[in-house]
Amino acid sequence: MPYQLPELPYAYDALEPHYDEATVRLHHDIHHKGYVDGLNNAEAKLAEAREKGDFGLVKHWERELAFHGSGHLLHTLFWMNMTPNGGGTPSGSLGERISQDFGSFEGFKKQFSAAAVAVEGSGWAVLVWNPEFGKLEILQAEKHQNLTQWGAVPLLTVDVWEHAYYLKYQNKRAAWVETWWNLVNWSDVAERFEKCKA
Repeated sequence: MPYQLPELPYAYDALEPHYDEATVRLHHDIHHKGYVDGLNNAEAKLAEAREKGDFGLVKHWERELAFHGSGHLLHTLFWMNMTPNGGGTPSGSLGERISQDFGSFEGFKKQFSAAAVAVEGSGWAVLVWNPEFGKLEILQAEKHQNLTQWGAVPLLTVDVWEHAYYLKYQNKRAAWVETWWNLVNWSDVAERFEKCKA
């Protein structure tokens, strides 16, 4: 089955004033769809290569698979990680674990924001659960897939590709990251945290 663009869990204008409707429409309907289409194309080309026994372009299509597949996964998480009237601080075991692994929620928030703003070029900041290390980590992902850790489970992500914020925030990435905290869906992040620990 080809991969499909998931519907947003809210209306296009639901994240206003922090995230404008025009950007959400472009970001979801054009950019995210582009990664879904690229993923489907890479899967089809690899299937064709297996069928023909011709792997001359396998390096290219494997890169396309990683790039578009990671883009699709991270964008899907990104939309679910936001909610109208979000923000605040996490509670329960997630809140406790953040304090344990980062010293405090404020320490976590400052590190996460700094990581997001410092991504080189286009990419993401991602809060992950690393089951091998038994702790939460903050990672950067450049071009969707670079600088990640094997086995790490993404829980929370912010998109810092310019297409994610340029219409409203122009080149002010730090301003986008600061306002994005008002949208964080901590219930979604906590649910993901509990699932990956189980």
